[in-house]
Amino acid sequence: MKNNWDKFSHYFKQQEVPAKTILLAEGKTSRTMFFIDKGCLRTWVNNGGKEITTQFFFEGDTVSSIESFRTNQPSLYSIESLEPCILQTLSQADFQDIIENSPELKKELEEHLFKRLFHAQQLFYTYLKNNPQKRYEELIEQYPQIVKRVPQHYIASYLGITPVSLSRIRNRV
Repeated sequence: MKNNWDKFSHYFKQQEVPAKTILLAEGKTSRTMFFIDKGCLRTWVNNGGKEITTQFFFEGDTVSSIESFRTNQPSLYSIESLEPCILQTLSQADFQDIIENSPELKKELEEHLFKRLFHAQQLFYTYLKNNPQKRYEELIEQYPQIVKRVPQHYIASYLGITPVSLSRIRNRV
């Protein structure tokens, strides 16, 4: 998505963060959108002290708690770096200015939101329909970079299983 934003590059600020950096904490209001130049981010929710990973993002992806970013409501999830990252950040005010002055980027944002909704629906239905092994097989088929770059305990959390169960599945696959 960033390429189409290049004419607005003066709005962006580069940020380098080490691994395990919380960029947005669940319950806080999102004021920043992140474009990943290098690295990996994840989103996760806290369920009674247990972290449940909901999504992974890599180079070229855009990440924010878009619901919070657009409505000023508290974020439903946290955003954290899994690797050292180089990010381009965009403030809420600058984003609003760009969207108001660029109908083509407003349309692009709409498409991006539809893709995220579609991805969320796919994930929801795969939890309903598939067993953990089938979910893992689909993950490695659709997103091989996750298996190569993300620690196993985060993948297990994402799949809704324990790390021990994931290890057993990996041995069978």
